[in-house]
Amino acid sequence: PDGGDGGKGGDVILEASGQKHTLLDFRYRRLFHAASGAHGQGKNRQGKSGDNLILQVPPGTLAKDPITGQLLADLTVPGDRWIAARGGLGGKGNAHFASSTHRVPRFAQEGQEGEDLEILLELKLLADVGLVGLPNAGKSTLIAAVSAARPKIADYPFTTLVPNLGVVQFEDQPPFVMADIPGLIEGAHKGMGLGTRFLRHVERCQILVHLIDISQVSGDDVLGPFRRIERELALYSWEMKKKRRVIVLNKVDLAFDSAELKTIIDAYLETGHPVFSISALKRIGLTELLQYISRLLVEPASSGRDYSALDNGM
Repeated sequence: PDGGDGGKGGDVILEASGQKHTLLDFRYRRLFHAASGAHGQGKNRQGKSGDNLILQVPPGTLAKDPITGQLLADLTVPGDRWIAARGGLGGKGNAHFASSTHRVPRFAQEGQEGEDLEILLELKLLADVGLVGLPNAGKSTLIAAVSAARPKIADYPFTTLVPNLGVVQFEDQPPFVMADIPGLIEGAHKGMGLGTRFLRHVERCQILVHLIDISQVSGDDVLGPFRRIERELALYSWEMKKKRRVIVLNKVDLAFDSAELKTIIDAYLETGHPVFSISALKRIGLTELLQYISRLLVEPASSGRDYSALDNGM
């Protein structure tokens, strides 16, 4: 008896790759398995181990238990790996069972079954700056004006149905990634509108840019758009309060009385956040805004500081 051991089964591995940007590869194919190990052979030769199956996912992918929601893996940077399911060990050949009293064993040990795991994949975009605001605030227009991104732009709510990413290269500053998060509405933290599908992308951003359509600001409730978005962010996750904010008043190219504009700017300055007035469409005020954001990104955030204005009566 000289039967060798069986080979180990391959592992199923998730790997973050910079060449991947979406999880669309997993929409239509849901079942994956690695190769089985080969049978042992005569002359005590061990069977070949099965090849691992490496599934490439975009950086920022989360693997969760679909039932409990427990986080199993967070693949943040290219090269991160997680073994989702391990292959079973190969069985032992009959040579293992030969003894002085049992010289010709006619049996062997079967190999183990590999692991079987069901997981839920989610993608959180990795962006330095997240644009947040109500629908039609001009987020897509702004990201198109400052980067090479070309999002769909139209004058109706929820034009942006998926987050858009743009790389911003400003003067000699290090480039940064800006994300255009689809418009948020009241109840977004409960899934209303485009809801929690996109709020999760904001969690990775270092800086939140509140984009306010100044033409929609009411004299009776100047801070209304800002308050509504802040409330949704806080209700979605308390961690949002720790993110630095920049308020950007957009569409100042529309007819505005200078005194009225100053009143609006002064009201937003009272939130304690920096305020910029721009026109993304006419590219007015973008240089000053990008200078400030570039500088802010290289400054460390104050640990534990509450950057929201909700607790200050805003």
